[in-house]
Amino acid sequence: MDLAQLTSEMHRFVEAKGWYAAESPKPQSPRNLAASLAIESAEVLEHFQWGETPGDKEHLAGELADVMLYLLQLASVSGIDLEAAVLEKLRLNYGRSW
Repeated sequence: MDLAQLTSEMHRFVEAKGWYAAESPKPQSPRNLAASLAIESAEVLEHFQWGETPGDKEHLAGELADVMLYLLQLASVSGIDLEAAVLEKLRLNYGRSW
């Protein structure tokens, strides 16, 4: 499955939950999605709070999936082609030095 298909599946899920509805208690605005992305990223970090390896890889996988779903949704509702953005960023990074 490619990014476009994953994005489509994500939208189908969000729509099924009613979160795109105007009266939704969980508005899917770029700001709210960015906040949710940061929160889920922090949950990934919790797996490494006291060590170098996660204790529960299945749970970590679920948190990483949450991060990716919010990232896909944020990019989509913001009108950003995430695949093109990643490829462009990689192209730019090849010319950088750290």
